[in-house]
Amino acid sequence: MGALPVFRWRLAPDGYATRRQLRALGLRPGGQPVAAQLERPRRRRGPLVAYLYRVDLAVPVRPMTPARRAALERANRARRTCPSCRRDAGYVIPAALGCCVPCAYPSLHEGPEGSTP
Repeated sequence: MGALPVFRWRLAPDGYATRRQLRALGLRPGGQPVAAQLERPRRRRGPLVAYLYRVDLAVPVRPMTPARRAALERANRARRTCPSCRRDAGYVIPAALGCCVPCAYPSLHEGPEGSTP
């Protein structure tokens, strides 16, 4: 296989799109290989690279089925559940903390008598 065509940032010809652009059109790459790449030069580091796919070979995104929706809800619920107190935090628990904020910083979340609310 030869080298990929490289285009400068914002100068890709029509018919190519990034994954994000394909998704906005309701498409996905569908197993096709990367067709080209964009490069945006930077001063002190390597260039930013974005991979491009051919729009004519892209296929429609798969529809959301009830089973996929249920699996997605379970996965999001697991990301919100604190492993320490087993409560739904109401937000995605930061990986840096590993638990909800009240469990990570109990001294900041104590009531006047020293009990948690």
